[in-house]
Order: sequence, then C-alpha cells, then structure tokens
Amino acid sequence: MMMWRTRKGRAPRMRGRITAFLDEDSEIEGRYTCSGTVVFDAKFSGEITSKDTLIIGERGVVHANVQAVNLVVRGELVGDVSASARVELKSTARVTGNIEAPIVVMEEGAMHDGHCHMAKLAPPSESEHVPLSLVVPAKA
Repeated sequence: MMMWRTRKGRAPRMRGRITAFLDEDSEIEGRYTCSGTVVFDAKFSGEITSKDTLIIGERGVVHANVQAVNLVVRGELVGDVSASARVELKSTARVTGNIEAPIVVMEEGAMHDGHCHMAKLAPPSESEHVPLSLVVPAKA
C-alpha cells in the first residue's frame, strides 16, 4: 500500500507543518519522543524529546523535562528545558524551571521562575533551519 510512503519506501518529510496535535482532552504520562512540529494542548507528565519544533499551546499543562531543537511555550511548563536552537516564551507562557538555549525570546507578560543560560552553539546548517511562524487554528 503506497498511501503513506513515497516510491522509495520512506515517508515524506514536511518541514514547518504540524505533524502531531494533542488536544486539551488528552492526558499522557511517561516518555514522549517526536520529530516534526508537534503541538501539545494536552496534560503531560514525564519527559519529552523533540528532534524538531515543540509547541506547548495555551491550554497545555506540561510537567516534564524537555529537550528540543526549537521550543515555543504558550501554556504551562514545569521542568527544565534544553533547546539546541531557540526557546520562545509567548505572552501567555508560565514556565517554572531552568532554560538553556543559545536564543531565548520572551514576550511581555510571559512568566519564568528559574535560571536562564544562553550559550552560543554552532550555527545550524540551512537544511536544519525551520521557520517558527506557523498558524495554528484556535478552537471555537
């Protein structure tokens, strides 16, 4: 069946598009590993490793240590963060824990209780660059 695979047998890679969305009615506990752009509006407890972009939505409540390339927080995050490229705390973000990333952006209104360490890492190659300007439809 060729529905999800390309002719060469590999799934197509779509950079900059949402590859998974966990809604506010979901509750997950444990270890979650993902690639692509993943949006969490769910309740999660445990550990998250993202190989690309992780977005914690406004309704997201995440109690976890997070490792990601890019992290965008709009909701609640309790735990330490390590990002290899960038962390963005939007105006509705509430973060309790330490943040380590070469670039940290905080909008007015964002709350952070913890230490922030910004270390310059090697610049990513052009093939690794993922634009962070995504439009996520709001629930009515």
